[in-house]
Amino acid sequence: MSVTQQQVLDSLARVKSPRGVALTHANVLSAISASDGKVFFSINVDAAEARAWESIRAEAEAAVRAIPGVTTVMVALTAERKPGSAPPPPPQPSRGTPGVQPAHAHKPPQGGQSPMARQSEIPGVAAVIAVASGKGGVGKSTTALNLALGLRDLGLKVGLLDADIYGPSVPRLTGLRDKPELNGERKMIPLRRFGLAIMSIGFLVEEETAMIWRGPMVMSAVTQMLRDVEWGKLDVLVVDMPPGTGDAQLTLAQNVPLKGAVIVSTPQDLSLIDARRGLAMFQKVNVPVLGIVENMSYFQCPHCGTKSDIFGHGGARHEAEKLKVPFLGEIPLHMAIRATSDAGNPVVDSEPDGPHAAIYRAIAGQVRDQLKGVIAAA
Repeated sequence: MSVTQQQVLDSLARVKSPRGVALTHANVLSAISASDGKVFFSINVDAAEARAWESIRAEAEAAVRAIPGVTTVMVALTAERKPGSAPPPPPQPSRGTPGVQPAHAHKPPQGGQSPMARQSEIPGVAAVIAVASGKGGVGKSTTALNLALGLRDLGLKVGLLDADIYGPSVPRLTGLRDKPELNGERKMIPLRRFGLAIMSIGFLVEEETAMIWRGPMVMSAVTQMLRDVEWGKLDVLVVDMPPGTGDAQLTLAQNVPLKGAVIVSTPQDLSLIDARRGLAMFQKVNVPVLGIVENMSYFQCPHCGTKSDIFGHGGARHEAEKLKVPFLGEIPLHMAIRATSDAGNPVVDSEPDGPHAAIYRAIAGQVRDQLKGVIAAA
């Protein structure tokens, strides 16, 4: 049964704002996305009123979930402080269905304290690490998945979160098309393949759907995929971050308890400039940089084995040395990596004894060694 925007609006008209006005007349609703039983929208309020609106967000979610044919509901509460208004009170932990904290309601760090120090850990997850890039098109998602598989091969329990809301690649890279189910606590159960626990916004929307969301709503969606997912016991949760260094990326870095970040770049000067920005972003929020990976480092002919430096070579290594961060390794531009990725059978799993799997496992080994203390403590 198809769910329409009008059905959603009719349902929301029965929900009252804190001032007693119908939600549909309170001038707080974003555009509503309703397709194939999946409904997404945000409630945009002033940060000073965010606490009063959290229960309304929960009521709105429940009202929409009750519509026949609705299978998935994501309601983001986004709050921004108006110029000249008093700062909002600190957020309180919610009960029942986890809510979304206001994206701009945090206080600036004092005394150089990392913003992550105030965040609660994800239950059962020892370490969360980000795989990031300053720009798109450098093979970040392929690297994130094969890194996760490399960590798996080293004996760790690993999850993968595709946080690239605008361009989720993990469904295609893993060949997964199923929809996550809910457990008794109404938390999503991650899909499993290759021994990984996997979650992506791409499991909830069709591949062709354009995600036209504001930054705060992106953050809210990622927060729900982190907090409203039953991850179980994991040594490492690898987060495939959106490319770039904009507000959404910075907010994500400040709200997720990251134990480190891996920067992916090509050897090309243009990519290295953006990688430098990405590295600087993590350093500003006191996230340890685990190292830089040079992807598409060289082209290796599948017939004769000749190496060609299409995008240059060694740029990421030199950048890592200059910035005094670890250089994790070089990954070639090779047809086997591309073909296995497109087929949903990543090379570390489909060709475990091959040279490319060995490269990813070597990178994973360096990441694991830097996380040993965190994992052991957990």
